Amino acid sequence: MSNELVLVLDFGGQYNQLIARRVRECSVYCEIKSYKTPIEEIRALRPAGIIFTGGPNSVYDMSSPHISKEIFDIGVPILGICYGCQLMAYTLGGKVESCEKSEYGKIEVESLGKSKLFDNVPEKSVVWMSHTDFVSAVPEGFAVTARSQDCPSAAFECEEKGLYAVQFHPEVTHSEYGRTILRNFLYNVCGCKGLWVMDDFIEKTVARLREKIGDKKVVLGLSGGVDSSVAAGLLSRAVGRQLTCVFVDQGLMRKDEGDFVEQTFTKLFDMNFVRVNCQKQFLEKLRGVTDPEQKRKIIGTEFYKVFWDKVREEADGGFFAQGTIYPDRIESGRGNEAGQGSTAVIKTHHNMVKKPDDIKFDGTIEPLADLFKDEVRQVGEKLGIPHELVWRQPFPGPGLGVRIIGEITEEKIKILQEADAVFRDEIKKSGAEEQLKQFFAVLPDVKTVGVMGDHRTYDHLIALRAVTTDDFMTADWARIPYEVLARVSNRLTNEVEHVNRVVYDITSKPPGTVEWE
Repeated sequence: MSNELVLVLDFGGQYNQLIARRVRECSVYCEIKSYKTPIEEIRALRPAGIIFTGGPNSVYDMSSPHISKEIFDIGVPILGICYGCQLMAYTLGGKVESCEKSEYGKIEVESLGKSKLFDNVPEKSVVWMSHTDFVSAVPEGFAVTARSQDCPSAAFECEEKGLYAVQFHPEVTHSEYGRTILRNFLYNVCGCKGLWVMDDFIEKTVARLREKIGDKKVVLGLSGGVDSSVAAGLLSRAVGRQLTCVFVDQGLMRKDEGDFVEQTFTKLFDMNFVRVNCQKQFLEKLRGVTDPEQKRKIIGTEFYKVFWDKVREEADGGFFAQGTIYPDRIESGRGNEAGQGSTAVIKTHHNMVKKPDDIKFDGTIEPLADLFKDEVRQVGEKLGIPHELVWRQPFPGPGLGVRIIGEITEEKIKILQEADAVFRDEIKKSGAEEQLKQFFAVLPDVKTVGVMGDHRTYDHLIALRAVTTDDFMTADWARIPYEVLARVSNRLTNEVEHVNRVVYDITSKPPGTVEWE
């Protein structure tokens, strides 16, 4: 993607994607590879630098991920993080032991002497630690450059060989100067120049798409989500009306969202837009079903049946396109070559499903396959896609089907769409929209007693959910001001039919999840 590349070698750490994102935020292109990637392949890629991730193992356990000592002799700067730090020390003759006192959470570290890694970092700063082992003796030729109260070698380095290690996690937001440390490694140590910019990506991607597609047709599955929308924008810019976008509206989207998607893409881009309205078909399949996993399976199966049936009508050779992004490939075992490595397949992403054998294409096009979500949003804004679509919050594949607890009916969908629209409207008016990573309404399978005027009611309860998070691996419930919640509650019980009670979910993740089903 650019002529400077940093490799992140994955040793099973939960922050592997976050490290890569932080590197790209410094305008340096980065890819995640398995720690088992052959040395010859790494040499051939000619990386400007290599980063070892953390991991849950102990380096002195022979079943843990290890790496050949040869990698330290290829002349490429290396930064080891947490387990990667211990692995560097262990492999090069240092000593790693179990901590007498483990370090978890925010810890103050003190830098010692001068180091390129700690340029523009105060002598004392707070970092995020998470380890039960520590480096008790650094390898010969290395110098300790930082320490904490319980970790005598919080950072060490061999400047001559370009080898650096930190016991803490600079990639997480809790490390005050973590981004500065990563940037120092990239620019001060690796000599990167910051060639990874979105304008270049758009220009080069459009040119490659035109060359690959030629005069052939392209069919894209458009969900209305960020990824497929940006993929559609790129393809439209590249080949115009050679592109056909198939939009399946199963009736489980938010209020007026289907119309918004159609209006956006028919007015903004030059393409063939095909909308399939099939709410009744989905409701029939979901009749009487209450189990959340069964609902997900039915919605997913029916979606692809409708989609592929329409594609059969539209397809006439050419290419199939989809909005796969880099994390999709990683989670599905492609981005980090999980077949060779340590990271298990987390899930098979909806963009990674097998196409029917009877539909023949000349190939699959994934124009966003090397981008993280925040980079996809940058591309979307530069393409002129509306802000509310580019910054659309995460929305589950089954849509409102998993925000309606119990059986899904037409009446329940309407109630939830109206309730969700009121909640979103009041959050937008309050100015809190940008601070909340996700907020929505839920319709539990609960009715409660109420009183309206002089009449007793027995109607639906609406639950409100709002969270703040950096990475969605953990999330905290949002402290929405009481006066905002009061306005939402008042409007819901007055404006939305069949709602007589409102509750606010104050569960963090863990122990809860963001969604209810």
